Amino acid sequence: MKCKAVQNTRGRLRRVCVPRLARKAAESLRSAAGAVAEEYRGRAEEVWQDASQRVRGFQEDAEQYVRDNPTKAIFTALGIGFVLGLIFRR
Repeated sequence: MKCKAVQNTRGRLRRVCVPRLARKAAESLRSAAGAVAEEYRGRAEEVWQDASQRVRGFQEDAEQYVRDNPTKAIFTALGIGFVLGLIFRR
């Protein structure tokens, strides 16, 4: 292991082993990165749950609208299908 003498901020010399310092730096970086990743993972789960609940709400609202207005829903679907048919025909 390569060690060398380094002067600290107080002017004193001390032995520093580069591989040991590199290992400590890598370990601290790894733990910091893990903490940040865990924080983002938690936030992503919150956003996913919120989006899932919103989609379920939209789906339930659409199903209720179709049950309340079946004729209007059928004619709307026919109109959309007709317009899409015209667009993709060209």
